[in-house]
Amino acid sequence: MIRLIERLGVPRTLMLGFLAVAIFMTGDGFELTFLSKFMVDQGFTSSQASLLVTVYGLFAAFGGWSAGVLAEMFGARKVMMFGACWWIGIHLLFLGVAIPSHIYPLILGLYAVRGIGYPLFIYSFVVLMAQYISPSRLASATGFFWTCFSLGIGVFGAYLPSFIMPVVGEYRTFWFALPFSVVGTVMCFFFVPKNKVVKGEGLNRKEQLRELGEGATILVTNRKILICAIIRIINNLLLYGFPVIMPLYLCTSSNGGINIFKTEEWMRIWGFVFVVTLIFNTFWGWFMDRFGWVWPMRWFGCAVLAVGSVAFYYIPRWFGANTLMMIIAAIIVGIGTCAFSSLPTIMTLYAGEGKQGAALSAYNLAAGLTTFAGPGIATILLPTIGYEGVCWTYAALYVLAFVLTLFIRPKQPGFDSHGHRIASTEKDGTASYAARQAEPKVTIAVKSAETVR
Repeated sequence: MIRLIERLGVPRTLMLGFLAVAIFMTGDGFELTFLSKFMVDQGFTSSQASLLVTVYGLFAAFGGWSAGVLAEMFGARKVMMFGACWWIGIHLLFLGVAIPSHIYPLILGLYAVRGIGYPLFIYSFVVLMAQYISPSRLASATGFFWTCFSLGIGVFGAYLPSFIMPVVGEYRTFWFALPFSVVGTVMCFFFVPKNKVVKGEGLNRKEQLRELGEGATILVTNRKILICAIIRIINNLLLYGFPVIMPLYLCTSSNGGINIFKTEEWMRIWGFVFVVTLIFNTFWGWFMDRFGWVWPMRWFGCAVLAVGSVAFYYIPRWFGANTLMMIIAAIIVGIGTCAFSSLPTIMTLYAGEGKQGAALSAYNLAAGLTTFAGPGIATILLPTIGYEGVCWTYAALYVLAFVLTLFIRPKQPGFDSHGHRIASTEKDGTASYAARQAEPKVTIAVKSAETVR
């Protein structure tokens, strides 16, 4: 197993770090699939429930934007530890104070600021990946990173609560997130290595702030990176939008919901999205390194997710409480969600030498904004156009992403200017020696995903 992981480009020094990401994200994902229904059951409206996740995503976007540059400047392990401790501390306040109070502004505020924590933890680790892993293997290794992310937030984070909740109830299930988050934090402290390079050493405060700001300003100065960032935001709309609206649509009568599944049944259906990503996160990274970065994203990402967007709405309308058909829809969404492995590598190439950290921060900002945009669309549109209209809105945005991929044509190592593979390649599918010599010196890259979350 270790040899197989090493073939994906993951060095042994980082393997336990990947495991720490999976364990920590199990805790972070515990409430994802049933929080909106829990809030409605507590007497809050569906709009208030979706707003909770929307604002959480906005703060997660801030955490993601700052993670890459902060990890470069101060050390990834330090930033990971800060993010983990922040998450655990706020989660305790959220469960122990906010939820029992039934005061919505307090619930909203604490849940929102908790969203800063997990991006600092996972996206800081990406900086270490960039420093320890060869550029020619980054897409493959990043696919494995998102496999670990999905294993935590989606598989264990969905299936474990689905079995715990019927026994102890929804509120007590929230508390079971803590052991996983604590274990992931302890593993980070003991097993995650330090940066090879700490960029912030010797910089004054003004220079540090300028480095941080480049993660946003590069979206204005570099049109190609802006296009990639928009695609990245669209990439995971379903991953964060559907856990908000589908429990309401499938498990309640709120806003025209059909109420044909139990909450735990919905959680297990949605868990299949992440079971699929365990395979396809790694597969698409490997596939894109060998057969092209953009066209799989266009056809197997954007086009497939446009179909998946509407499938989740119409399948229960056509087939009733048919779990098998819903699992098929979940598989479609899982396959499509993973097919964006090459985006971070493309963004760092477009950024140029010395701007990879800014490109990574822009990528992380987009990854965070998708956790805001997915439920945000539902919050705004659900009261007026209902579940069907929200699903079609998601589908239209994936069509937009399909069109946007036509405007990115990165120079991929081992491929010509038209995106066709150069015939002279090694047996393992990597670029030839001559192609490697001409390969851009990329130092930082990461994939979508979500997921995840």
